[in-house]
Amino acid sequence: MMKIGIVLGSTREGRVSPQVGAWVKELADKRGDAEYEIIDIADFKLPLLGEAGGDASGAAAWSAAIAKQDGFVFIVQEYNHSITGALKNALDYLREEWNNKAAGIVSYGSVGGARATEHLRGILSELLVAHVRVHPALSLFTDFENGTDFKPAAVQADSVNQMLDQVIPWTTALKTVRK
Repeated sequence: MMKIGIVLGSTREGRVSPQVGAWVKELADKRGDAEYEIIDIADFKLPLLGEAGGDASGAAAWSAAIAKQDGFVFIVQEYNHSITGALKNALDYLREEWNNKAAGIVSYGSVGGARATEHLRGILSELLVAHVRVHPALSLFTDFENGTDFKPAAVQADSVNQMLDQVIPWTTALKTVRK
């Protein structure tokens, strides 16, 4: 069975990505088509890549967590029209571990995280990650109460399942490339 990591892309205090990630995992687990695991970059010590004297003791565990996955779903929040610095840094820590795998993106922000998603797509392409077209975009205004309590509109679950309908076949196909 394919292994799909649900990567939480924020480490900020008060973040809502754990709520979104848990919701995606709950929907995904009902499908029974892969093993889904939440991977929280906040659980790994990853100082700025190349920063002198930084405690990068979590880098090996980060590498192992990503390497064992066959594909990904990124939970992406938009900060200043892009992805978080923590996610960019975590992506940059690795290379081969990302290569020839598939990914979906679930984003949120004032315009559904669309601009962050577009930036992430370019980064994923460089890392040889095939990102799928369907992109659940959650609005801070309609899918969250008070900007903090995640209450997705019913249509969003359909969007997540449509995204996974694309992620699973791409993940399966790309596994043959990695052998």
